[in-house]
Amino acid sequence: MFKRLFWLTIGASLGVGTSWWVTRTVRQKIERYAPTRLTAGVANKARTVGGDVRAAVADGRQAMHDHEELLRAQLDARYAPRDR
Repeated sequence: MFKRLFWLTIGASLGVGTSWWVTRTVRQKIERYAPTRLTAGVANKARTVGGDVRAAVADGRQAMHDHEELLRAQLDARYAPRDR
């Protein structure tokens, strides 16, 4: 029983350690061979997309407020007292 538990523990430890080492090695290779211009371009694009989203939200809010004012004006004109 203890032999099996011992070897199970050894195998699990080696499996975890090996997968951690392979992951680290692959990431280091990717970082080494990735062009710096490409990584800088991706970072700049992420910042640009964030600015575009903020601008789109601001435009949407402005359009919403303009439309709301139009609807309120139409509602006020509809229920305004009429002179006969």
